[in-house]
Amino acid sequence: MAAVQPWPIVRRGDTEHPVRTLQHLLRAHGQNVVVDGIFGAATEAAVRAFQAARGLAVDGVVGRHTWSALIVIVRRVSRGVAVKGVQEEFRFRAGDPSHALHVDGIFGARTEDAVRGFQDAIGIAVDGIVGPITWRALVSGMLAG
Repeated sequence: MAAVQPWPIVRRGDTEHPVRTLQHLLRAHGQNVVVDGIFGAATEAAVRAFQAARGLAVDGVVGRHTWSALIVIVRRVSRGVAVKGVQEEFRFRAGDPSHALHVDGIFGARTEDAVRGFQDAIGIAVDGIVGPITWRALVSGMLAG
């Protein structure tokens, strides 16, 4: 069993993984941010607004406390932008885009299979549910090429 990596620190100037997932999760919490993989001024403003709304330290930096507040538990039949965040994680790991999950916001059989396979590969409970531990393992980059 691999130890689940800590939450990553993500801030202005960062690009790609896990910025796209962060942007999907911000959208799941009502922040109107473009999912472009670039942590620029608009993403920082959305992070600050989210932090203020949740009573967190408002610094525009996404660390352990902000990630923990952002995650949305998703499972089979869940729909929405939080599911897109999960699918984005598997697209990031796919290598060959033709093998990637479609980022459609629908937690169907392929997404569940990907989650279960990931959970099994890192040695955590295999339940097909993306809860706090699975989210942390995904956004921290575990099993990424």
